[in-house]
Amino acid sequence: MQITVKYFASLRELVGEAVASLDIDDSVTVNDLWQKILSDHQLEFEQVMMTVNHEYVKPEHELKSGDEVAFFPPVTGG
Repeated sequence: MQITVKYFASLRELVGEAVASLDIDDSVTVNDLWQKILSDHQLEFEQVMMTVNHEYVKPEHELKSGDEVAFFPPVTGG
């Protein structure tokens, strides 16, 4: 199935692109996808925020064809 993945802030720089279209297997969670991205790009990143179709989701959220997934580091500030 086809999904769109968007990377923000420092993740965009580490991955080297802002948007990607990916083919993934059925029954993949957003965390499965994140772990694959970390492995494919040889990254170590402890915390990431995840959205699917512009809504925050838990790592166990199962993806479906056509989803737009976004990953970005937690926002800090004061």
